[in-house]
Amino acid sequence: MNKFVFAALLLGASVCQAASGFVVVDGDSLEYQGERIRILDIDAPEFLQKCYDGSGWQYRCGFEAKEYLRKLVEGNVRCERFGQDRYGRSLMDCFSASGINIGQEMVRQGQAVAYSDRYRKEEREAQAAKRGIWQGKFMRPELYRALKKSHETLKKNTKR
Repeated sequence: MNKFVFAALLLGASVCQAASGFVVVDGDSLEYQGERIRILDIDAPEFLQKCYDGSGWQYRCGFEAKEYLRKLVEGNVRCERFGQDRYGRSLMDCFSASGINIGQEMVRQGQAVAYSDRYRKEEREAQAAKRGIWQGKFMRPELYRALKKSHETLKKNTKR
């Protein structure tokens, strides 16, 4: 991607395009030249989060979500900006060179859950087909983060 195109995005333009150079942070976040990008309307397992497959075996679902996203952003990627989240990350819809909506595909393949009603249909399809995290048991990423934060706060307060 032309650095000028991405810079234009950061200055308020609504579209960017890149041939490569995206760094996958986790299953729903990217980075490009220091700019943090949150894929709009999805929530993927946290990188260190564990899930259970259909046989009850624990696996690294956060790692798998990150790797799946890495495959989706190979090659040309086009992203459209829709604002910022409370952490200052750009909220974007991103599309592969073939036009696949990357967030929608992450949910469709069970690598993320819908963070709004936008991808609920794809989430139900993934659940019915037992794809990705839906093959067994998992904790929704939002709950996982809340419990982890609560545990860390409790641990910090008991050390006093």
